[in-house]
Amino acid sequence: MRAIGSTVLVLVLGLAGCGGERAQPPAPGEDAPDANGFSAPTSYTRAAQAEVARALALDDPQDFEDAKRGLVASDPNLVVTGPDGSAIWDPKSFEFVAGDAPPSVNPSLWRQAKLNGIHGLFQVAEGLYQVRGYDVANMTLIRGKTGWIVVDPLTAKETAAAALAFARTQLGNDPVTAVIFTHSHVDHFAGIEAVLPADPEARKAVRIVAPQEFLTEATSENVLAGVTMGRRAVYMFGLNLPRGPRGYVDTGLGKPPARGTIDIAAPTETIDHTPQALELDGVPFVFQYAPHSEAPAELTFYLPQHKAWCAAEIATHTLHNLYTLRGAKVRDALLWAGYLDEALRIFPDMEIVFASHHWPVWDAARVRAHVTGQRDTYRFIHDQTLRLASEGATPREIAEQVALPDALAKTFANRGYYGTVRHNSKAVYQFYFGWYDGNPANLDPLPPVELGQKYVVALGGPAEVKRKASEAYERGEYRWVATLLDHVVFANPNDGEAKELLARAYDQLGYVAESGPWRSVYLTGAYELRHGAPTQGAGVANAIGLLRAVPLDYFFTAMATRVNGAEAADKAMTLNFVFTDVGETHVLELANGVLHHTKTDADPKAEVTVKLTRDFFLRLTTGQAGLRDMIFSDDLNVEGSRLQLLSFFSLLDRPDGLFPVVTP
Repeated sequence: MRAIGSTVLVLVLGLAGCGGERAQPPAPGEDAPDANGFSAPTSYTRAAQAEVARALALDDPQDFEDAKRGLVASDPNLVVTGPDGSAIWDPKSFEFVAGDAPPSVNPSLWRQAKLNGIHGLFQVAEGLYQVRGYDVANMTLIRGKTGWIVVDPLTAKETAAAALAFARTQLGNDPVTAVIFTHSHVDHFAGIEAVLPADPEARKAVRIVAPQEFLTEATSENVLAGVTMGRRAVYMFGLNLPRGPRGYVDTGLGKPPARGTIDIAAPTETIDHTPQALELDGVPFVFQYAPHSEAPAELTFYLPQHKAWCAAEIATHTLHNLYTLRGAKVRDALLWAGYLDEALRIFPDMEIVFASHHWPVWDAARVRAHVTGQRDTYRFIHDQTLRLASEGATPREIAEQVALPDALAKTFANRGYYGTVRHNSKAVYQFYFGWYDGNPANLDPLPPVELGQKYVVALGGPAEVKRKASEAYERGEYRWVATLLDHVVFANPNDGEAKELLARAYDQLGYVAESGPWRSVYLTGAYELRHGAPTQGAGVANAIGLLRAVPLDYFFTAMATRVNGAEAADKAMTLNFVFTDVGETHVLELANGVLHHTKTDADPKAEVTVKLTRDFFLRLTTGQAGLRDMIFSDDLNVEGSRLQLLSFFSLLDRPDGLFPVVTP
């Protein structure tokens, strides 16, 4: 039973592979591949970058003025180290993001990367501060009567501790009296241990506010699909890419999440309706309940005394994801736009908007324009996707046609630095119609390897396909090159010539991408074509505190997804798992290749009854204890045949999350 829960939140922790390595950037003007094999930008790529520079007012200073406004102090030597002493947060590794954009980076993304590199403690309003650039997210501090109200304590204990400590050097050592989790994504709660007092009694006095279902959503999102999400996250976040002008530059939301110790705390009170008034340490709040928008559990809040609205992550300085490339449930664009519209109506006097990422906007007119623009962007994508779908257009056709009006498209806050119009329109289609586009040819297509083999034969063999692809590359038709050579590589993954030319096409597609995740996806594909898939899997030593909060039910549901249906098809057995320390019993029944579990009394007819502690079970599910420990350890008691128990666990697959993506 290996690592059932080990992939929880791996997508943002960067625990897979060797992410975050620094590499020397290529010399300016270099036309040869760099040390990691990334090719030089072609003339077509350079022309595309120049077109972006002409189309956008990249020298508009407003965002830079806002991002630097209210700076109290910054630490030019900021480096945060993890439990093993290695750097988990190092802004200096992005010092290459300076000056004009190199031709290997979309100039609009380069501008965003510069903005995301501004870090320090900032005063947003009297008694309202943000620590930005200490993690991918922001930590917000609101002064109460007796201490600080902390909003979103970052991804890791180490970065949260550094952010709070730096703020206290400027603002004093007042205690933390309350914490707000705006939503259920790990970069907004997992540093909680750093902001709570060490004394247990003092800790009990800290109020923790979160949206309804926060704990469930925060601990469950990646349990069932974690292995796949974790592998795909390597692509989306560029976790294994070297940092540099031809490698990783930015996520669009900020720099990559910190890879430190994560934890969670249960809310003491929840937000479940709008408007919901609450007073924390003498500060009045009005909460907006906004579930199933950017996160399944999310809230925003208004500070009447400051006329400031915290938009959480539903209004930032980027078009966000309606579908995230790591893989997750599609988000509801209509609901998302509706929450923004609701905020404009119920908080009509807002003069400041700040969020869990990026920098604030000030002045009532600019604030309204910002929120309205975000609202209309999501609504436009939603409505136009459905309009085109009603005319028979398929997802790929819709993605080619939907384009924001200039009034929205030329506003930097609506640009596709994270989500994109193209993949968000496909998300809207998927939300309503699913994966099938209605064309019978796409109902049951051939799998990739067989499809690739037949395409290559039909097009005249591998040499001819590569010749056509080379000609297309010289014409700058990189999407077509990728289509042709993907078939060749899946037909013959040992064709080094095809893999290198495909990697070069991915290089160019990555270079022109305005979206940080799109850039990372393409360049990771290129990197793995040249260097192979990762050989090091995920680890969970720093996530034990979070995993302890995962209900046992989720682990057993995840276990059911590991049953090898073919091998278990003719097997039938019943097992009791009795947790002696938490007073829970789960009965597992295997039949027809399906594993069911029920939280109930032990079944007296079960072939095996396992008595153990939740802690030992957690060690088993995270790979810290193996089958040998399970059979011989004194930490569990087995009534019935241990060999039968071993036979049961032998039916469970053991995915390591290292499967290939760009090759079969």
